[in-house]
Amino acid sequence: MKKGLFILATALVVVISGCGNTANNGNEASNTPNNAASSMNHSEMEHENMTSEVPEGLKEAANPEYKVGDQVIITEGHMAGMKGATATIVGAYDTNVYAVSYTPTTGGDPVTNHKWVIQQDLKDAGDQLYVPGTEVVLNVDHMPGMKGATATVDTGEQTTVYMVDYTPTTGGEPVRNHKWVTGDELKAK
Repeated sequence: MKKGLFILATALVVVISGCGNTANNGNEASNTPNNAASSMNHSEMEHENMTSEVPEGLKEAANPEYKVGDQVIITEGHMAGMKGATATIVGAYDTNVYAVSYTPTTGGDPVTNHKWVIQQDLKDAGDQLYVPGTEVVLNVDHMPGMKGATATVDTGEQTTVYMVDYTPTTGGEPVRNHKWVTGDELKAK
């Protein structure tokens, strides 16, 4: 029992330590100051729920910077082992993309500056780009308690988003169909 708790605690420390870097690094979508209150935590992101299916109405990008099959390096760390990982582009789509803050429907601490949800991940979103401060309802379950939560838009922009496959730099199983990363978070390999 003690050994299991030790392993769980060690894993939690590793996951938490990988989620602290959310600096803007030139990302035009960010209008939020970089401070402790604006950091996000994807430690509970549910990769087993990631499928190659895309939301209804999402259109493939006509001329993306990175094409399906391209190898890239991920330059941002939404989750432990993501920053610096080599990834393969498996989808490129033009849409509105948002960083949002919300309180999970399952309770617990608020999630701040969650990157990313797209227009098609929002309930009754239409096509308009929402401005920071707008309240929206999330219709996606990247993390427990996300679906159905009311969220506040922190940032938003129209851009190309990518779905990627990668193997974490921290080891472990490959991640398939990770949704979403933006072009600003990738560099050519």
